[in-house]
Amino acid sequence: VQLVESGGGLVQAGRYLRLSCAASISAFDLYAMGWYRQAPGKQRDIVAHISRGYSTTYADSVKGRSTISRDNAKNTVFLQMNTLKPEDTAVYYCHTKRGTYDYWGHGTLVTVSS
Repeated sequence: VQLVESGGGLVQAGRYLRLSCAASISAFDLYAMGWYRQAPGKQRDIVAHISRGYSTTYADSVKGRSTISRDNAKNTVFLQMNTLKPEDTAVYYCHTKRGTYDYWGHGTLVTVSS
């Protein structure tokens, strides 16, 4: 299992980013996917989650300005974040779980300047 995130970078507050996670994984369409983030000195927290049935949930901090989506044909999950804020600065990680095993990507850094 390999998860590779991309799309991070330095962006001004108020702008948007679209993160991608390409998954080298079998039966991608059968499993939920998630995005987490970890800011410096803080714990890793859930940002958004999408089920195999395309149901989505969001952290309160990003609700209303973020959209998680998936393209099962491309084994890819996306996170569109709009109206970015400096407090969105973090490393963003892609995640999936198979049984008792958690799989993580290496992360992509998002830095939002004020």
